[in-house]
Amino acid sequence: MISPLVTHIVTHFGAACKGGTFLGFPKWYKYLEGNTVGEGIPGAGSCAPIITNINDIWLIVAAVVEILVRLGGILAIIYVMYGGIQYIQSQGDPGKTTQARQTITNALIGLGIAVGSTAMITFIAGRFN
Repeated sequence: MISPLVTHIVTHFGAACKGGTFLGFPKWYKYLEGNTVGEGIPGAGSCAPIITNINDIWLIVAAVVEILVRLGGILAIIYVMYGGIQYIQSQGDPGKTTQARQTITNALIGLGIAVGSTAMITFIAGRFN
């Protein structure tokens, strides 16, 4: 059982349940949605997450890792655009064109890894839940 202090901190400083996501990122308690505080605790809403065992910690870690992987995917998209700008500005110079193509290729590989990792994290965290 987790201490009442940790429960108090999570229920009072956790994100609110209402409202959407920010830029499509999951909430840090995405996989804890079925495990929430009831009405018996003063000041806690009916959807404040609560941590009851070690598996809940791993579910929070999975959600945080998923957020970081999605950030990596966004950075990969930015690098694809950067490589495209490099390619346009190369003006036929073989060295710059090769470097721009390599930037785009590496960014697309990173994007593929980010998408695959997000799917894997969602699958694994779904099994814990």
